[in-house]
Amino acid sequence: MGNTIVRDVFLAFVRVHILHHAVEEPVFGLEMIEELRRHGYAMSPGTLYPILHGLEKSGYLRSYEEIVGGKLRRYYRATDKGRRVLAEARTKIRELVGEVLED
Repeated sequence: MGNTIVRDVFLAFVRVHILHHAVEEPVFGLEMIEELRRHGYAMSPGTLYPILHGLEKSGYLRSYEEIVGGKLRRYYRATDKGRRVLAEARTKIRELVGEVLED
């Protein structure tokens, strides 16, 4: 059970992290894998891309394609719905962190 909770929390943090960056500027998969790695999250494309697709299907992200260096790259940008849910998540995260990490 403990592993399930840790994995669920981990994946929730990844979703919030993606939304955070997608609000700031368009992101793409490899860039997010590298960004998440910098924060200690080891993500494979097989884990990340379904998350991106799920966020898009839920209406939190919108994607578009661009040719970069002769290759097609899919970028993701937060929608208004994604911005709203990120703002709500930030409020809940602040509240939770304040309580859980309180000395």
